[in-house]
Amino acid sequence: MKQSEIIKQLSDSELKKQLFLSQSLFFILSILLSGFLFDKLTDWQLYFQWDITELLFCGVLPGLLIVSIDVLFLFWLSPKYYDDDGINERIFGNRSVRFIFSFTLFVAISEELLFRGVIQNVFGYLIASSLFAFVHLRYLKKPVLFISIMFISFFIGYMYERTNNLLVTITLHFLVDFLLGMVIRYKKRGVLQ
Repeated sequence: MKQSEIIKQLSDSELKKQLFLSQSLFFILSILLSGFLFDKLTDWQLYFQWDITELLFCGVLPGLLIVSIDVLFLFWLSPKYYDDDGINERIFGNRSVRFIFSFTLFVAISEELLFRGVIQNVFGYLIASSLFAFVHLRYLKKPVLFISIMFISFFIGYMYERTNNLLVTITLHFLVDFLLGMVIRYKKRGVLQ
């Protein structure tokens, strides 16, 4: 059974639980793997720096640029190119702003801890960025979406290579997911046409 069919069968409550469960698994996996792969768990402290200039120029501004480009393509290209079988619309279309904010923040934290914090630090940029893209299975048969997620994955990985700061990649990842989630929400409501 396809992922989109499974998601359509879930109630809103069940879908929320499954979304947070899947991200919780990424979070737990990142902690467990760091216990095996890091010299010590305090190594996590090395990957978080509060540098407002870095956050702005390597996190916020690139995130806004990616979303702007994605929104332009969304309105220029035929809807079939951005169709993920209705999964993103089901996840974000009827949700509150508060839900979209908290869910996308949790996604950004859990995925960045695993893919940049553990995998990229231990196995390198190419492996982490490729795995991140391939985890988004629903995009594999959708060329425009897959190219988009590949670009975003490698770009976020590059930003981590450049800054070695998970706060930057979490900020960038969060902004992209949150703002695109909001676009889906408001587009479904007819506000964005």
